[in-house]
Amino acid sequence: MPEPTGASYAAAGVDIEAGDRAVELMKEWVRKTRRPEVLGGIGGFAGLFDASALKRYERPLLASATDGVGTKVDVARRLGVYDTIGHDLVAMVMDDIVVCGAEPLFMTDYICVGKVHPERVAAVVKGIAEGCVLAGCALVGGETAEHPGLLGEDDFDVAGAGTGVVEADRLLGADRIREGDAVIAMAASGLHSNGYSLVRHVLLDQAGLSLDAHVEDFGRTLGEELLEPTRIYSLDCLALTRTTDVHAFSHVTGGGLAANLARVVPDALHAVVDRATWTPAPVFDLVGRTGEVDRLELEKTLNMGVGMIAVVPQESADTALATLADRGVEAWAAGEITARGDQATGAALVGDYA
Repeated sequence: MPEPTGASYAAAGVDIEAGDRAVELMKEWVRKTRRPEVLGGIGGFAGLFDASALKRYERPLLASATDGVGTKVDVARRLGVYDTIGHDLVAMVMDDIVVCGAEPLFMTDYICVGKVHPERVAAVVKGIAEGCVLAGCALVGGETAEHPGLLGEDDFDVAGAGTGVVEADRLLGADRIREGDAVIAMAASGLHSNGYSLVRHVLLDQAGLSLDAHVEDFGRTLGEELLEPTRIYSLDCLALTRTTDVHAFSHVTGGGLAANLARVVPDALHAVVDRATWTPAPVFDLVGRTGEVDRLELEKTLNMGVGMIAVVPQESADTALATLADRGVEAWAAGEITARGDQATGAALVGDYA
């Protein structure tokens, strides 16, 4: 075929061949997420999932969620590390879905780039696929979009959507919570994927710290700490539902611990979380001290070391902690559910950190 002499898609900045190569590179990783219900492979216009698998449910409720990872992608871009951000994406989507007690089924992703570098795109998908394995779901499809002129050549963003299923009479939430219930905290792996606009502003823009700088309190570089993948709790939460009478979960994301816990507490009740039950990791102190960030501002922006909350009957607390310990999840009894009284909000942190 003769070379085109006029305008072309390639001349406008879109490389279709590079996109095709990226798809070929990612196929291996997508295959690792396959569940028995998945039909076909990637490359079609839609992912297929055999819904007849839901016949075993009396009244199946589908749960869906969509999310991204925010400006954490800028840290990945600066460091040139692309194979961990997918873990964050899966965690942000699937850990929202499991909050209602739903089993994650499948996920799709959307990767937007300024220029397709096939190996980079494949690395992002590798991370998503590995995250899907940890969440127990299939990656059934996705989309890679090249946006020259809107994004810089090295810029990218990711988003995803997921679906899960829960039996109607096993649906978790505020209506199950009772006064006296125990609040079980599950440790975060780090900052997770929220508050990075504040973190970047304080540490990189204001303080001018280098991502390559070794931080003694971290035992690694600042960049490695900031890029630590978000913990994926999906299978841990489902294990809890099998061993204890879980009343509710709360995924601690944007808005912090108190605000997210309040979302699952009924109007007549109040969740009290004692700060003295844990010590936030050094990265939270670094952000607070460096930026002179007020504690309440820090707590409504960052997770402060707690990534997921389980609310269980007080008599089930020890079993819940044992289940999580068996699965390698650091967890502790952090508070309880009380009568609302004159409390203005559904949840609050009290005391000082240990």
